[in-house]
Amino acid sequence: MFRIKRLHTFTIETFLPLLLATFSVCLFILLMQFLWLHIDSMVGKGVGIDVLAKLFFYASLYLLPKALPLSILLASLMTFGNLGEHLELLAMKASGVSLLQIMKPLIYVVLALSGISLYFQHEVVPRVQTKTFTILLSLKQTSPELEIPEGSFYKEIPGYNVYVRHKDKKNGLLRDLMIYDYSKGFENGTVIAADSGRLSMSDDKKTLILNLYSGSLFQNYDRKKSLANDKNLYRRETFTRRTILIDFDTNFEMVDESIMGSREAGKNGKELMQYIDSVSIEQDSVAHQTSAYFKRNVYANTFKDNVHRSRGNSLSLSNANDSLFAQGWTKFYEQLPLETQIRYLEQAHNKTDRLASDYNYQSIRQLDERKALLSHIAQLYGRYSMALSCLLFFFIGAPLGAIVRKGGLGMPAVLSVLLYLLYYTVDLFGTKMVKQDVWPVWQGVWFSSAILLALGVFFTYQALNDSTMLNPDDWKIAFQKFMAKIAADRQKRQKKSRPFRYYKNTKH
Repeated sequence: MFRIKRLHTFTIETFLPLLLATFSVCLFILLMQFLWLHIDSMVGKGVGIDVLAKLFFYASLYLLPKALPLSILLASLMTFGNLGEHLELLAMKASGVSLLQIMKPLIYVVLALSGISLYFQHEVVPRVQTKTFTILLSLKQTSPELEIPEGSFYKEIPGYNVYVRHKDKKNGLLRDLMIYDYSKGFENGTVIAADSGRLSMSDDKKTLILNLYSGSLFQNYDRKKSLANDKNLYRRETFTRRTILIDFDTNFEMVDESIMGSREAGKNGKELMQYIDSVSIEQDSVAHQTSAYFKRNVYANTFKDNVHRSRGNSLSLSNANDSLFAQGWTKFYEQLPLETQIRYLEQAHNKTDRLASDYNYQSIRQLDERKALLSHIAQLYGRYSMALSCLLFFFIGAPLGAIVRKGGLGMPAVLSVLLYLLYYTVDLFGTKMVKQDVWPVWQGVWFSSAILLALGVFFTYQALNDSTMLNPDDWKIAFQKFMAKIAADRQKRQKKSRPFRYYKNTKH
């Protein structure tokens, strides 16, 4: 009958609480980073708390796979660092249990978490990421709440700049208003100056109502429609009361999710593979057709047999050896009239421009499709790379914790952040190289995983052989011995030099 060993349950019970704690901290840090990046789209839009709650909920689900590798690294470092610091790891090894046997149950746990992370990225993350960025796009397109400051121009109203010198908070009046209306273009701009005014919104929150009192209006005439001898290129109008209606929709409306769902981040694993297969086949077909088209229109039509006649004289040109006008094209061309020469040159120039335009269009089209294809491939392989990083980070954190033998949140947190920043920077750089078609896909996407694999193998080998190379206490002792040796050598040199100085003094 299969029974779980008490040692295995002990390590799992030690690891899981730390994993949950570090995972919560890492997720909170990533959420704060997300908030910092998109704070401009959220503040001042007048949306309800339900919209922001949905945004943070979807963002939390979207950031779960990114927080998991760092939390596994930090939890494994803290777990084995605590075991080493409290001499529990030493007692296990003294009982004949190797480090791999101690790590064995946690390896199964991390493998399960890696599988869950991969499934989550394929099935859940595309949906929540689509919803997350759909809400962000909707917030960006939503007009901000109207809050005109004092003493500065307010530019959030499309087509208008509003200046208010003073705001009377008791009765809601705006004093010394100046409005620049360029909604019909800067050439047909209108300037309105008023002593006071009152600002309000319509009931449907789609129209801005501006009531102005005791002011003047200056408007430019349309110069195209004005008479040439008309010296008055603007009109002036004074008013005691004037009402201006401005379209200013402040309602929050959700945009269509298909805008974000059609991108590579909004597709699951099956959809990504279908897109990659179909676009790869299409690109091969288009490249073959384009190659045949340019071969037919550039090469075959240029190097074919041509018969030229001029002034009753016929000249047959053959290209049997694939040589352009091998039998005297220059001599034939010089005998032609000047008008005919110019016409031939213009025809050749027009044909060259047309072929160059077709070539540029096909190149740009294939380049765009190539970039989209590389983005989809990088997205697909990046999900596998992130899931694999959970296991690789465990094989870095657990041996490193056993080596340094320091628990708590101090040194493990510093080491975890440094290693994760290294992984994130290399992964971001490699993905960018893939999308720019500088590196092959396998090299750019798996480069960060290869570095983690090398570090994992190195740290595991050092821990299995009880290496003290990375133990900070041993480094401290070695440094103290080195400084003591330097001090001893200095004292020896001073003792050797003293008799010489004494002899030199007594001689004189």
